[in-house]
Amino acid sequence: MMNEDGYMEQEEEYNREAILDPAWEKQQRKTFTAWCNSHLRKAGTQIESIEEDFRNGLKLMLLLEVISGETLPKPDRGKMRFHKIANVNKALEFIERKGVRLVSIGAEEIVDGNVKMTLGMIWTIILRFAIQDISVEELTAKEGLLLWCQRKTAPYKNVNVQNFHLSFKDGLAFCALIHRHRPELIDYSKLSKENPMENLNTAFDVAEKHLDIPRMLDPEDMVNSAKPDERSVMAYVSSYYHAFSGAQQAETAANRICKVLKVNQENERLMEEYERMASDLLEWIRRTTPWLENRSTDNTLPGTQQKLEEFRDYRRKHKPPKLEEKARLETTFNTLQTRLRLSNRPAYLPTEGKMVSDIANAWKGLESAEKGFEEWLLSEMQRLERLDHLAQKFKHKCAIHEEWSHGKEDLLASAEFKQCKLNELKALKKKHEAFESDLAAHQDRVEQIAAIAQELNLLEYHDSPSVNARCQRICDQWDVLGTLTQKRRAALDEAERILERVDMLHLEFAKRAAPFNNWMDGAKEDLVDMFIVHTTEEIQGLIDAHEQFKQTLGEADKEFQSIMMLVQEVHSLCRQHSLKIAENPYTTLAAADIESKWTEVKQLVPQRDSTLQQEVLRQQNNERLRVQFARKAEVIGPWIENRLDAVASVGMKTKESLEQQMARLKGFERDVVQYRPNMDDLERFNQEVQEAMIFDNRHTRYTMETLRVGWEQLVTSTARSINEVENQILTRDSKGITQDQMEEFRKSFNHFDRDRTGNLDPKEFRASLVSLGYNIRDDKQGEADFQRIMSIVDPNRTGRVSFDCFLDFMTREATDTDTAEQVMQSFKILAGDKPFITAEILRRELPPDQAEYCIQRMAPYTGRDAAPGSLDYSSFSTALYGESDL
Repeated sequence: MMNEDGYMEQEEEYNREAILDPAWEKQQRKTFTAWCNSHLRKAGTQIESIEEDFRNGLKLMLLLEVISGETLPKPDRGKMRFHKIANVNKALEFIERKGVRLVSIGAEEIVDGNVKMTLGMIWTIILRFAIQDISVEELTAKEGLLLWCQRKTAPYKNVNVQNFHLSFKDGLAFCALIHRHRPELIDYSKLSKENPMENLNTAFDVAEKHLDIPRMLDPEDMVNSAKPDERSVMAYVSSYYHAFSGAQQAETAANRICKVLKVNQENERLMEEYERMASDLLEWIRRTTPWLENRSTDNTLPGTQQKLEEFRDYRRKHKPPKLEEKARLETTFNTLQTRLRLSNRPAYLPTEGKMVSDIANAWKGLESAEKGFEEWLLSEMQRLERLDHLAQKFKHKCAIHEEWSHGKEDLLASAEFKQCKLNELKALKKKHEAFESDLAAHQDRVEQIAAIAQELNLLEYHDSPSVNARCQRICDQWDVLGTLTQKRRAALDEAERILERVDMLHLEFAKRAAPFNNWMDGAKEDLVDMFIVHTTEEIQGLIDAHEQFKQTLGEADKEFQSIMMLVQEVHSLCRQHSLKIAENPYTTLAAADIESKWTEVKQLVPQRDSTLQQEVLRQQNNERLRVQFARKAEVIGPWIENRLDAVASVGMKTKESLEQQMARLKGFERDVVQYRPNMDDLERFNQEVQEAMIFDNRHTRYTMETLRVGWEQLVTSTARSINEVENQILTRDSKGITQDQMEEFRKSFNHFDRDRTGNLDPKEFRASLVSLGYNIRDDKQGEADFQRIMSIVDPNRTGRVSFDCFLDFMTREATDTDTAEQVMQSFKILAGDKPFITAEILRRELPPDQAEYCIQRMAPYTGRDAAPGSLDYSSFSTALYGESDL
């Protein structure tokens, strides 16, 4: 196990547990002694006691020179204690230089003959020089050796290797390993699980005689021990591995082919998954976008509110799963491209119309339509509310006008004045003058009716035809009234030359009563006038205006009393002179009408007060909803911004390992999931605000839309950053990059990424290569080399180089990667140096699924030396790394 500093960690449990068992110590003494002698005999020497013969350090240094093939510093030949310690220290320093960190093992303990520490040191040497370099299917050391045993003994009956103690106790595993590689040495069919001593002696004797592997284990110790010593067994089994290493060439070739085919199969699966996910997402966007772009309603407020509710349902239920699908799609695409780069495959180009950019553009179009749809809905509701208010106001004014104009045409068209006396004619003339005054006063109302009708048409009111018809009738009638009034005035002027007497008292009443009556009509209209406000300031303005109106009631009451005094004076004169009280010839207004209207006006004032106060309460509640939303938004908004900054900062700290970055990002991801209820609360507050018909909020700079966009950006950014770090880990592990190298690459990349976009432009990329020691000449050849490098790191010609591509380029030339030639050479080894291979060999050397994969895709071999059923592995290997249908 290698630590972050590049050292192999010593197994510390050795001193605390394993050596405490006397049986295990006995096994290890013999095994480790035999192992050391198997190497020392190459130098013409050996040891008898492992704790005594290494005390002076001389044989220990000799052992290290034999197993490493290197020369250690010259030993001290003195016999003093400090000479011995110096020699042992030279040996220990050599071990540490080989990447092994020794813990709790010092030269003094070895010189003093400490058997525990001596055995621990020998085990560390065995682990470093005999086991660590074992590699099977990307597994190393103990795991690799165990996997090698499992694969070699898999076909054998009664052998199930799961560990290095009990699995080897009956001896069959040792015999199976020998028989697998040298079947002529052992008749495995005659062995029995019931005879462990015979099995062990057979394996140890054959290994010693024919394989030059000394007996490192005692059959009696293996059989009688409840759990054989794992380290002793591992040391002995590693000798088997190295003895049979020559036979590993074909297995290594098969492993390489399996690895390549496995990569290809997984890449094909990811391509199919991407195509399927892209098709589904694009189809959903294609079906959803027309609905969001539809701007038609039934032109009624309830219908539009129903459409808004459908839109909220879409935002809450339908869109979030699709956003997650989009993030998974991008993750799949990025992972696939990374895998292709790491395996030297061409970049994956999706089907036309299904590129990541196509999906991003489609999603952008969806969000654009979504934003416009919501804005249109809210604007439409505001428009329809305004229309409803205008329609009610139009009907109210039309009703007042029609009531006033009722019968006026007949009155103006009559010719009764030709039969009147002079005083009656004078009265009719004065009455007509009063009517003209009244007619002029009503001119504003008619213009208001026409203006409201025009505004309703401009706002596309759903019942515009009936509004236009009613407005047209009123305007036509108004023109008729004007014409009739002018004709009647001319007729009265013609008769005026004859009729001169005038009833002044009635005339005064008519002149003062008509304006007062019009004022009362206007006051009544204002007092019952409907209004729409959106803020407390607006309703306060209406209240202030109403208070100003109430201040005029005193003067109006005086005018009312003056008018009533005129009527009382007429009655008094008639009673005084015993005259018949005649009707006022100059006006149709009666004192009772004036008195009734005045009473009604005074009753409407407190009703108006109540209406305004109710609206004050409603606006106060609206203000409460605004503040409620604003307080929540002012917490969530900065939280989202801070998390976005935190996610963006991951990777900028070069001292952080990729695992630490991943841990931080996973923490951010958990924070986002846990924080989701706050967004749901804010959505509920926003719904209350919209249902209350509130369209602005001065208490916060955030809107629900901006927070939604920020939230979705945070979710997407977190997922994308996690995917990027995962790809960097995959690149690091597959390329064997150290933490120091990763930090150096990240530091250089961050230094030149001055705008902190996570990408380098060509100029910045070139500067970073130079800073890392990459030689790029300042001539045409240097420019051509740089353009070639750009085509590798930026195959899509976007003009940007991501950190993944930067890291891939900086490490690809310095690491061992599979190539078409290597795969071709591996097939050649399996085929026995023949230019073709058969299905039988493939099925024997490869796992079943990968063997069938090759057989189905390999073309028949067409050479002159072709055998029946021979397959062309050369074209197949080339196709794996080029444009193909594999």
